[in-house]
Amino acid sequence: MHKAIVFAGFGGQGIMFIGQLLAYAAMDHGYHVTWIPSYGPEMRGGTANCFVVVSSDPIGAPVAAYPDVALIFNRPSFDKFEPLVRDGGLLVVNSSLVEQQTAREALDVVRVPATKIASAVGSERLTNAVLLGAMLTVEPILPITAINAALQAHMPAHRRDALAANIDALERGSQHVRKQNPELLNSLSI
Repeated sequence: MHKAIVFAGFGGQGIMFIGQLLAYAAMDHGYHVTWIPSYGPEMRGGTANCFVVVSSDPIGAPVAAYPDVALIFNRPSFDKFEPLVRDGGLLVVNSSLVEQQTAREALDVVRVPATKIASAVGSERLTNAVLLGAMLTVEPILPITAINAALQAHMPAHRRDALAANIDALERGSQHVRKQNPELLNSLSI
C-alpha cells in the first residue's frame, strides 16, 4: 500500500493537526510515513496544506505531484488541488464551504457538509475530524479506531478536553458517507 494524501484549507482549520494525526496513527500501526506541512505567510486565515504519505514500503519522495487523495476544506484549495489529484483518485470536499463541482469523471468525489456536521457536534473546529472520518470510510488506509487511539496517545494535554468531541466528529463523518454515498462504497467493495 502506498497512498499520498493532501489536506488543504485555511490556516486555523486544523489542517496540520489532522494530517499529523493521520501520520501518527499510521506510524503507530507500523507503516512508513512522511508529513510535510506548508503554510502561507499569514498567521491565521492564510493558506495551509500538508502532504501525508503512508506506505508499507520505504518512501522515496515525501510529496507527490499527483496525490491519490485530497481533503478539501475551502474553495481556494479546491481550485488549487482538484486538478492535481491523480485519475482514479479520491476528492473529499467540505460542501459547507465549497459549492463548485468537479468536471473530472475520473475522480471519486465525496461531498460532506463537514462544517455543518462539526457545528452539530459542538464546534466548527471539528471540521477536520469530520472530513478525516469520511475519507477513511471510502479509502480505508487505517480503521477509525486507529485514529481514536492516536488521538488518545498524541493529543496535547491542553487539548484533551476535546478528545471525545474529536472521536464523535470522526464517527459522524463516517456515518454521513455511509448514508449519502452507498453506491460509492458498494463500488469499492467496502
